[in-house]
Amino acid sequence: MSNSLPFVLAALAGLVLGAIFFGGLWWTIRKGMQSPRPALWFLASFALRTAIVVVGFYFVGGGQLQKLLACLAGFIIGRLIVTRMTQNLSSKEDGHAS
Repeated sequence: MSNSLPFVLAALAGLVLGAIFFGGLWWTIRKGMQSPRPALWFLASFALRTAIVVVGFYFVGGGQLQKLLACLAGFIIGRLIVTRMTQNLSSKEDGHAS
């Protein structure tokens, strides 16, 4: 178990990074579409979200391919979770039942 702990932690970090990236994307789309300058919202959000994820992957991976892959797996799972949650929120706001 102690040998797998770093990989589990890397996957959890990837999950958080995925939630930040894709949750931030969802939030940016909602705010940016209401803004008089949506391009500024999208550009700034993309730069910030990408910087957070790249730095996160750099520190979590620590130069080890296995940790990077675990982090990537968590990132993808984070994307799936955020996508599912935002679809449910959007359908409730539209008045549709899912």
